[in-house]
Amino acid sequence: MKSLKFQVSAIAMAVMLTACGNDDTSKDTAAAPMTAETQQVKSEQTAENKAEQSEAEKAKAIYEAYWEENLKMNPLNATFMGDDRYNDTLGDFGSEKGRAEALAFSKKYLKKIQSIDESKLEGQALLSYQIFKNERQAEIEGVEYPDYMQPIQQFYNPFNFFAMLGSGQSAQPFNTVKDYENWLSRLNEAYEGVDVLINNMKTGMDNGVVQPKALMVKVLPQLKAHMVDDVEQSLFYKPIENMPESFSPEDKQRLTKEYVNTIKTMVVPMYTRMHNFIQDEYIPAARDTAGMVELPNGKAWYAYKVKQTTSTDLTPDEIHQIGLDEVARIHNEMKGVMKEVGFEGSLQEFFDFTKNDPQFIFDSKEDMLQAYEDLREKLDETAPDLFKVIPKAQFEIRAVEAFREQSSSSASYQRPAPDGSRPGIFYVNTYDLSARPTWTVESLYLHEAVPGHHFQISTQQELKDIPAFRRFGGTTAFIEGWGLYSESLGKEMGVYTDPYQYYGALGAELWRAIRLVVDTGIHAKGWTRQEVLDYMEQNSAAAKARRVSEAERFMAIPSQALAYKIGQLKIRELRTLAEKELGDQFDIREFHYQVLKDGALPLNILESKIKKWIKSQQA
Repeated sequence: MKSLKFQVSAIAMAVMLTACGNDDTSKDTAAAPMTAETQQVKSEQTAENKAEQSEAEKAKAIYEAYWEENLKMNPLNATFMGDDRYNDTLGDFGSEKGRAEALAFSKKYLKKIQSIDESKLEGQALLSYQIFKNERQAEIEGVEYPDYMQPIQQFYNPFNFFAMLGSGQSAQPFNTVKDYENWLSRLNEAYEGVDVLINNMKTGMDNGVVQPKALMVKVLPQLKAHMVDDVEQSLFYKPIENMPESFSPEDKQRLTKEYVNTIKTMVVPMYTRMHNFIQDEYIPAARDTAGMVELPNGKAWYAYKVKQTTSTDLTPDEIHQIGLDEVARIHNEMKGVMKEVGFEGSLQEFFDFTKNDPQFIFDSKEDMLQAYEDLREKLDETAPDLFKVIPKAQFEIRAVEAFREQSSSSASYQRPAPDGSRPGIFYVNTYDLSARPTWTVESLYLHEAVPGHHFQISTQQELKDIPAFRRFGGTTAFIEGWGLYSESLGKEMGVYTDPYQYYGALGAELWRAIRLVVDTGIHAKGWTRQEVLDYMEQNSAAAKARRVSEAERFMAIPSQALAYKIGQLKIRELRTLAEKELGDQFDIREFHYQVLKDGALPLNILESKIKKWIKSQQA
């Protein structure tokens, strides 16, 4: 159990986002003399304000202490935030001792925050208190469910993540000799940590807590890609190829020798050992079923995950029905596009047409990447029409690396460094172009880049008036809900002028509705992998390669797929409410500011906050 989990969709100089108060300086405060009674009231108010400030300051000190201790326990989190103090260590891999320390850590800080008088907090201080307390309680509750016994699957494979770091193309810096030595230290820890991972997986095998076979066979080629005979073909050798010219000849020679030796004696052996363990021991013990319902206490485990992912009290059955209703609604919207383009036939035939017609397939990977680049200028121009604050952080568009592209989703986002030293990265999957139709480009860009994940995450990181655990954390349903809500802004931002691109947006939304159906179907209703694939084929235009990778993604990370639609529906519901209640007073830029200005809040807290804002606007 980690004390704080980050989205690795993964973090620029600061933009202060603060609500503007109604500070009326036109009043003559000296117009009336202060009576003794007024002085007494004012003194009482001052004392009360000091008490409130005292509780808020005490809470702030708790957050700061928590954050510092958290970074030390989770050094990779520090690295991704540009904090280099722990770049030479990895932290615990989930050992029994490490899990006990993490639980004690959560309990300690829950006790500390419960010592604060909530009634004396308001505004940001109250939001921080509520979020911090809820997160610590959820961590403690989550100990009941043994995620540590299933540390690897094809979608979140720590060995893939480690290779990305070691390539020098991610958050791990390779700018100084010290940076290179830090990474060697981390490699040593990774080599030792394989024992912990394998022991945890064996514990899972003994207790019936194992991954589906269909997922683990996909892990084997991911590991095998790093079992190289030629050291120079290893991703871990890339930092040597790109060594700074400023290094002395002695350092270059020494580091090259050490990296070559480490890759030979540690990196390749640890990938080989995990590969052989999974192939020879784990896969034979893995399960043929797909969902959590088949695991010990799986129904309760999944319900816990659903609650944490969505930050709502919706049950899996309720979410399943929401999904079915949304699929039907979006199908009707798509029929409108069919009519607009003059297509004669059924919706299923339209799916086949848009999936297979050559006009919708990119000629090359380069053309696909360029299509995303071409959207930058247009959307950068129109974003200020809908947003009053634009983040400073930049981002790059990159193809997903070859070693993980077959099992990756269509796109993902990695956050920039908070200090601006590293841009965000919008990863585009260019594997199997036939599965990445041209009509997906605009909606995918809106979701991952502007005004989606890059925009929201960078804005949050650039906040200065919230504690670090909120700047760099957040609720999945808000983050992914915002991404999907961003897709719906296309026409307001000047895109979706091509009906097929709008169809692509509907297709993307349909996909998220389908996720509600199939995620709950797999993990709460016992659907098989094939039943999921059949449902997706019957209700969407997704190509087979995408259906397979997405179905296996739902199997690998239960409940995560629910976040998109549940979050989007809540944000859209709040916008509709604000438009109705405020009428001509409604300002879309101000609404978006209110949604984003406090970070990725739990949906229940977001709803309460926006309703209070609406009332304040009416007043």
